[in-house]
Amino acid sequence: MILARFIWPLDWPLPAKIVAALLVLVALQFHRWNRLSSGSEFSPEFPRPVVALFNWAFGAIMLLALLQLALDAGLIVAAVIHGGFVGAPDGVRYAIAGVAAIAAAIGVQQAMRIPPLKDIEVAIRGLPPEFDGYAILHLTDLHISRLFPASWAREVVARSNKLGVDLIAITGDLIDGTIDARRSDIAPLGDLMAADGVYVISGNHEYIFGYDGWMAHYAELGLRSLENRHIVLERGGGRLVIAGITDRASRHRGHSIRDLAAVLEGAPKGAPVILLDHQPSDARKAARLGVALQLSGHTHGGLILGIDRLAARANAGFVSGRYDVDGMTLYVNNGTALWPGFALRLGRPSELTRITLRVADGA
Repeated sequence: MILARFIWPLDWPLPAKIVAALLVLVALQFHRWNRLSSGSEFSPEFPRPVVALFNWAFGAIMLLALLQLALDAGLIVAAVIHGGFVGAPDGVRYAIAGVAAIAAAIGVQQAMRIPPLKDIEVAIRGLPPEFDGYAILHLTDLHISRLFPASWAREVVARSNKLGVDLIAITGDLIDGTIDARRSDIAPLGDLMAADGVYVISGNHEYIFGYDGWMAHYAELGLRSLENRHIVLERGGGRLVIAGITDRASRHRGHSIRDLAAVLEGAPKGAPVILLDHQPSDARKAARLGVALQLSGHTHGGLILGIDRLAARANAGFVSGRYDVDGMTLYVNNGTALWPGFALRLGRPSELTRITLRVADGA
């Protein structure tokens, strides 16, 4: 569409149009170049500035396509009103191209930055008073890669450790790449510290790059797996259950079937349950099983405000922020980072999410 509806109508000499068309085609093949660099479109192994440039170009073209559709719709309306063909001058096309390029640059910068702190409080019925004020740092979708390398990870770890939270929960998609490619980039996560430990579950990207190997490597870094199990935290006479479950991708990869009822078996009766589940789609099932709070990621917040509704449709309506799901609180984190194959954020910022538990009124 960009070639036919944007480049071709421009009052340019043919050689200039051909060069512009070729540049667009090169940018649109970003994921093909990724496969050539690593064997997977999910792991671009180019230098970081090159990955950022490709994301900017790819994003600018996508945004330009949307703006071109809006322009075409306006031209159709104008043609109906005026009773004949109405064209757009080159100046209008230059303007929408400029808007797309600037918006894409802002979007890539927002995606690549160290995420700011987001504080939320969650009131939980039956929460023991000993756990009132208990702080959990929720990290998710770090996608450690050439775009989010060791230097980025070190800064995230430094900011996380300064918060002094009680527990750190990482809900999957920590990496994009093989262990050999990411070993040094992910190493800083071994320095994460919290009083009650750092816990991790898998996301769908762990299955792309070797689930067993990566989960073992996380353990070597001191990240404790909560895959298909629960732990019981005790303070005074109060107890709190933290549970985790494998990602939905496990259904198609020959791994253990997701069975939340089995995961919660043996949990102390009456103790509130906090569930870590990478994808939010099964939240209603968790609510039926008595989970008080579910922490998820996966959606990246939908990336772009407005377009985020597409991501919501693919995730049972859950895409960003807090939801009440049949009495259970679901929090869908926008992500600490995101997939480096489309690193663009507009209106859906990344976040370091500190969740403070509170005793619900009347509990």
